[in-house]
Amino acid sequence: MASEKGATDLTAGGSAHQAGQADRAGLAMPAGLPNRAGQAWPAGPSAVGPAELAGGASAVGPAELAGGASAVGPAGLAGGASAVGPAGLADPGRCLVMGVVNVTPDSFSDGGAWYGTDSAISHGLDLAAAGADIVDVGGESTRPGAQRISPAEELRRVGPVITALAAEGVLVSVDTMRAEVAEFAVGAGARIVNDVSGGLADPAMPRLVAKAGVPYVVMHWRGHSHDMYRRAVYDDVVGEVRDELRRRVETVIAEGVDPSLLIVDPGLGFAKRPEHNWALLTHLGELANLGGTRPLPVLVGASRKRFLGRLLASPDGTPRSFAGSDEATVAVTALAAAAGAWCVRVHEVPANADAVRVAAAWCQAAAEGAAGVVRQGEGDHGDL
Repeated sequence: MASEKGATDLTAGGSAHQAGQADRAGLAMPAGLPNRAGQAWPAGPSAVGPAELAGGASAVGPAELAGGASAVGPAGLAGGASAVGPAGLADPGRCLVMGVVNVTPDSFSDGGAWYGTDSAISHGLDLAAAGADIVDVGGESTRPGAQRISPAEELRRVGPVITALAAEGVLVSVDTMRAEVAEFAVGAGARIVNDVSGGLADPAMPRLVAKAGVPYVVMHWRGHSHDMYRRAVYDDVVGEVRDELRRRVETVIAEGVDPSLLIVDPGLGFAKRPEHNWALLTHLGELANLGGTRPLPVLVGASRKRFLGRLLASPDGTPRSFAGSDEATVAVTALAAAAGAWCVRVHEVPANADAVRVAAAWCQAAAEGAAGVVRQGEGDHGDL
C-alpha cells in the first residue's frame, strides 16, 4: 500500500539490510527464523557470485561460497517462528495459503470484481478448488483513504457469502474489525477471525473471540485507512512493530483469548512505507518471538501491495498494476514460506500454492543436507 523508492538502507534492531544495491548484491533472508524443519540455515555469505565481483551480484553460480552456504541466505536464522499453527487447525507441514474474497465495490486490488453475493461465493469456491487452505471474506475496504461503512452494510455483504462457503466445507476466515460482524460470521461457520486492527477498533472484539474460542489474527495497526500514512513514522520499525504487537497480544490474552489461538500479522502497508515493509519481511522471526512460551504463527499479506508495484515500475516511473504484481507476490510467498511464515494471504492462489510447496521441499532438503542425509534418486537417472 505504500510507495517504493528503490535502493534503501533498512535499519532495524541495530542491524542494516542493504536493499537495491548494485545488481541487488547481498540480498538477505529474514533474520531470526529457522527453516521449516526447525533448523537454522548454514553459515556463510549470501549467493552473490564470485568474490572478485565486489559490490554486485553475478549470474555465475556460487563457486566462492565459504562454508557451503545455501543460496537462500545468510546464517543467523535461529530461534524464529515455528511452523506450528494455532490450535484447532490442521497442520499440513508447510506454509498455508489464504485466498482473498473482497465483497466490496472499492478494494484496491480487484476494484469490486467480487462485490455481488453470487460472484463472491463462486470466487471463494474457485479459490478453495485452486488450493487455498483458507478463504478470507471481508466486506469493508481498508485501502488507503477508505471511509468506514455501517455494521449493517458490512453484514449484508459478507453474511450470505460466509454462510454459503462454510456450508460447502470451506475453511472460512472473516476479515473484520467489528465484534458484531465476527459474532455473526462465527455463528455462520467461520473458523478464524482476522482483525486488521488487532482489537483496537472495537474493544469488544477480544472478548467475543475469547468466548467463541476460534483462532484470532492480531495485526499491527496504528489507525484507520483515511489517515494511516500520517502515522508511518518509525525510528526502528522492527522493534516498534514488535513491541506494539506484544502489547496487543498481552491485552487480548488479558481479555481471555487463549494464547494457543493467536496469530500475528506485521500489517504490511498499514501505516508502513516501502522501506518499513521490506524491513519487516526480513525480520519475521523477531515479530514471532513476543516473549511467550512459544513463537506465534505469522501471517504475511504482501499480495498486490503498492510497494511491489512501485518496485517493478516501468522506466518512466509508472507503477506496475496490482494484478501485474502477482508474480512478485509469488516470489515473496516463497521467501516468507521458506523463512517459516505460517500462512500467506494472496489474491491469486495457484502459483502461490505451488510456491509454498517448493519452499517446503527446499527447507526439507536443506535440513537433510545439514544432517548428512542423501536421498536416493528415482529411476535410472534420478529425478530428471
